[in-house]
Amino acid sequence: MAKEPTTLLHIAKALGTSIGTVHRALHDNPGVSAETKAKVLETAKNLGYRPNLAARFLSSKRTLRISANTLQGTTSFWDEVRAGIREAAASYPLENVELEFRTYPHIGEGETEAFQAALRSKANGIVVFPSSAQALRPCMRRAARAGIPVVCVATDAPESGRRGIVAIDTLVSGSIAADLMGRFLGARGGAVAITVSDMGISEHAEKYGAFESTVRSLYPKLRVLKPIEDHGTDDEAFRSFRNLLEECPDLVGVYVTTEASIPVLQAAREAGVLAGLTVITTDLFPDLVPEIRSGAVAATIYQRPRAQGEMAFRMLHKFMVEEAKGTDAVALAPHLVMRGNLDFFLQRQSQELAKEKSDALHHAAPEPAVDFA
Repeated sequence: MAKEPTTLLHIAKALGTSIGTVHRALHDNPGVSAETKAKVLETAKNLGYRPNLAARFLSSKRTLRISANTLQGTTSFWDEVRAGIREAAASYPLENVELEFRTYPHIGEGETEAFQAALRSKANGIVVFPSSAQALRPCMRRAARAGIPVVCVATDAPESGRRGIVAIDTLVSGSIAADLMGRFLGARGGAVAITVSDMGISEHAEKYGAFESTVRSLYPKLRVLKPIEDHGTDDEAFRSFRNLLEECPDLVGVYVTTEASIPVLQAAREAGVLAGLTVITTDLFPDLVPEIRSGAVAATIYQRPRAQGEMAFRMLHKFMVEEAKGTDAVALAPHLVMRGNLDFFLQRQSQELAKEKSDALHHAAPEPAVDFA
C-alpha cells in the first residue's frame, strides 16, 4: 500500500505546534522565529513533505471547489462527518480550497437537487452520502463523464461511476451486534428486532444480513424479525417500534442501526418494557450518554464519523490533486462503546472538538452551506 503523503498536520503534530505556524514557516511569512522556521524545514524534509503537487493550484490562482452533500441528521453523526472534512481540508496547504456543504433533511428528499447544484457550481470534486443510490446514479455518472471525482461516505452507490467509498465495515458491525445480543441474552429465547432507515441503502441491508445470519448460526433460540424501516425520521421510528411491541409480546432485544435510537427507547419506556429488553444502538451523541450510563442501552457501535469525513476528503484530494487512477475503498473497523469505556470516548470527543475550534481560527472565512429542504 502506498504511503500517505505528508501534510502540514503531520509536521505540526511532530513539532507540537499549530498548522498555521508550520504554514507560515514553509512559506517564509512573518511572525515565525528563525529557530522555529529551521525546525519546521528540517522536520518537513525528514518526513518527506512534498508541496509541489498542491503548488500548481496556488500558482495558478485556481480555486479547488469541493461539495460535501450529506443529511442534516438528527444527532451529531453528520456534524462529525462534516467536521472531519473541514479538519482534513485544513491539513493541506491549499489556501484556495473552497468547501461547500449541501445538506438535505431526510432520505430521498433534496439529494438529487443537492448533487445537481454541486455540478452547476462547477465543483471539482464531490463527497456524497448516496441514501437513494438508484435515483442519484444518473447525476453521479454525469459527474464521472465530466471528470469530476465522487467519493461516497457512510454507504456505497455501486455502478454509479464513483471513484471511492469510505464507510464503516458493515458486516463487522452487524455481526458484533448479533454476538453481543446473544451473549447478553444468554440461553433466553424470543424475538429480536432490528431497525434500519431503508433496506434500499446498501449499508443498512448489509448490517441486517450480517446480524441475521450471525444470530441464526450462533443463537438458534433467538429469531430475527423482518427489519423495521424508519426512513430517517424519529416519528416513524417511534410509531413503528411501538406497533411492534404490541404485535410481538416475546420481544427480548433490538438492534438500532440508525440515528433514531432515542425514539425507540422512548417507545419501549412508554410501553413499560424497556427494563426487559437488551438494546444495542449505533454511534454516540449527548442524548444517548445517560441511557448507556443507566444500563438502558447495553452497548453502542461507534461508526467513527469524524474519521469517515477525514478519509473521504483525503481520498478525494488524491483523485483531484495527485491525479490518482482507478478507484479506492476503505472499510473502517467500528468501535464498541459500553459503560466501562464510555468516559474514554467522551474525553476523546471533547479533545477533538477543542482541536476543531483551534483549527477553525486559521480559516479566513466560513465555508458556504446550502440546505435543501
